[in-house]
Amino acid sequence: MPISRNLVLPIAALTLLFALSLRSLAAQTTVPAIKLLTDSVVPGTAWQETSPESVGYSSAKLDALRAWVKTQDTGSMMVIVRGRVIFSYGDVSHTSKIASVRKSVLDMLYGAYFFKDKIKDTDLNKTVKQLSLDDKVSFLPIEENATLIQLMASRSGIYIPTGNEDQAKILPQRGSEYPGSYFLYNNWDFDAVGTAFEKLAGKDIFQALQDDLAKPLGMQDFVLSKQKKNYAPESVHPEYAMYLSTRDMARLGLLMLDCGEWNGKTIISCDWARYSTYLQTPFRDINPTGLRNYGEPERWGYGLLWWVWDQQMFPGNTYIGFMQGAYTAAGTGGTYITVLPAKGMVIVHQVDIDKNYQASVSPSSYMAMLSMLANAYCGDVCQ
Repeated sequence: MPISRNLVLPIAALTLLFALSLRSLAAQTTVPAIKLLTDSVVPGTAWQETSPESVGYSSAKLDALRAWVKTQDTGSMMVIVRGRVIFSYGDVSHTSKIASVRKSVLDMLYGAYFFKDKIKDTDLNKTVKQLSLDDKVSFLPIEENATLIQLMASRSGIYIPTGNEDQAKILPQRGSEYPGSYFLYNNWDFDAVGTAFEKLAGKDIFQALQDDLAKPLGMQDFVLSKQKKNYAPESVHPEYAMYLSTRDMARLGLLMLDCGEWNGKTIISCDWARYSTYLQTPFRDINPTGLRNYGEPERWGYGLLWWVWDQQMFPGNTYIGFMQGAYTAAGTGGTYITVLPAKGMVIVHQVDIDKNYQASVSPSSYMAMLSMLANAYCGDVCQ
């Protein structure tokens, strides 16, 4: 992954921003209270907008966020609170490749078919051999023990190349790790999970994306023909590249925030959504050489196809509860769907790597944006 041209804030600076947020909140206790919107909504044919103050955020401080975003390679961004838009930047209808965010979207498709009982508990423990996930090179005997759920957690121990040059540089020797024992962010796992989905669901990934997520959620910009499978010479399992707009990704984030419910209807299993975003691999066990050089966000652990905020990395009140229970989908260049359950918030950030593959917003720069959102919170005492 290319080195970002953007300003990278050190973690210490981000921690300071959150500490300042806490002081700011304490200083505002004398301001007369306002009545906040407490009901949550889902968008119909279009998103509802509301004033930041109506849900407890400062317009002035969101203007500061906007100024920061303008200094980045951000293509578009949305912030949703209680189902309403309080911040929008750029062309949120523009469709672009969402990179590794696709992996979290695939997890949601698993959740939809888990709810329909077409994918079952027992399927998760099936091995790569039982699922017929054989590749162009034969599995080693130790690799044959890897299960579907271990692939989802990126703990398969299968280190077959996928054509990704960045990951090829960090792959351990084949057979060196027993399945389930070691985390390595490895596209072979994720691409094979895509193949497994099609076998278990009996449906093409992109057709399922249209029928089971895009249509029920009323996505405004989804085009089936834009979705694309990319095959590398090394593997039979393709990259299932997805192309979505920012405002359509926001619908996915809101569905996750509402635990799989959309306007009173279950779209994905709530149990699945919760389990997928439960911390499986803490930050301390994330491979430091491979992962951080590859550019994924720091201070996040991993669940099943989702990055999960490792609250233990920041004990006490440093983050004033803002990130409690948070999880995110993250893609090359700086595309994110971040869900903050503690604040009923969804943040979607997109970098148009189709237009410029060198464009990049660093993980630290994105964390600075989350810091500014924390700083913008003023509760029922907004002026």
